Amino acid sequence: MPQTRPLRRPSQLFRSFFQRCAWRALGGGLLLALAAPAWAAGGADWPWWSWPLVLFAACFVMGIIAVPAGIGGGTLFVPIVGSFFPFHLDFVRGAGLLVALASALAAGPMLLRSGLGSLRLALPLAVLASASSIGGAMLGLALPPQVVQVLLAVVVLGIVAFMFFSKKSEFPQVDRPDPIAQALALNGVFLDGATGRTVNWQVHRTVPGLLVFLVIGALAGMFGIGAGWANVPALNLLMGAPLKVSAGTSGLVLSLVDSSAAWVYLNQGAVLPMIAVPSVAGMMLGARIGARLLHVLKAAVIRRLVIGVLLFAGLRALFKGLGVWP
Repeated sequence: MPQTRPLRRPSQLFRSFFQRCAWRALGGGLLLALAAPAWAAGGADWPWWSWPLVLFAACFVMGIIAVPAGIGGGTLFVPIVGSFFPFHLDFVRGAGLLVALASALAAGPMLLRSGLGSLRLALPLAVLASASSIGGAMLGLALPPQVVQVLLAVVVLGIVAFMFFSKKSEFPQVDRPDPIAQALALNGVFLDGATGRTVNWQVHRTVPGLLVFLVIGALAGMFGIGAGWANVPALNLLMGAPLKVSAGTSGLVLSLVDSSAAWVYLNQGAVLPMIAVPSVAGMMLGARIGARLLHVLKAAVIRRLVIGVLLFAGLRALFKGLGVWP
């Protein structure tokens, strides 16, 4: 008898169809977002109003892939826009801070209500990171654009290597908190929706964590990339917070750190509404869709896509800063 294929449920058919459409939209949109600025820089005389539209489309695609990949939108925004769009790098970094800030503020209330974001843990880290982010922003504005471009390329390529080799621990084992963590009551409890169990957590290595966040804040202010890519590993692997608490608390830290650094760029006139408004709007809209696609697309494949895009953007920024590829 001829073999018959098992019937698939309508939900499975819709899921498969939606996944194929999502992948095609992601691939086509990403190629369009990256290719259009390069074509224009090659000699196409576009009207000024076309650039906000292309920027909105590029940020929309970046917002979609940033959520499943587990990184902040600013990490993609600054290297891609700074390398492929004809904007001064100072304006790109100022808009990148606002992009990261808007995303963090939008998610903050939900993280606090769910218990995934700990304000008690975020505040001491954010105080030091905010102070160093102001210094990093002032240093970044004082340096020549070519030097900042090269340093940005080094940081982005470092992010690529870190994402490629990093490991994650869902529930790190912390036997006992250190004295500072115990004095500041850096502990809590949350309900894990995946397992349905209540998780009690505490942290240790508070002093090394504070020092690491000083460096993270300086990098966030200097390059405007939003340091969610570094916050989560520091909280999870170094201080021993659960992975979900680390991701939630990272958003709270970002909302404080990026707002401090953004004031420096605003005061220096390095924030243009023509760049910032379509960037924030596109990133926020794309992030909402990315959150819905999180259950459909495979995060591991998206992560590889992000690593490839950041590798290309980092090399482009390096060559642009060295004058090899203007």
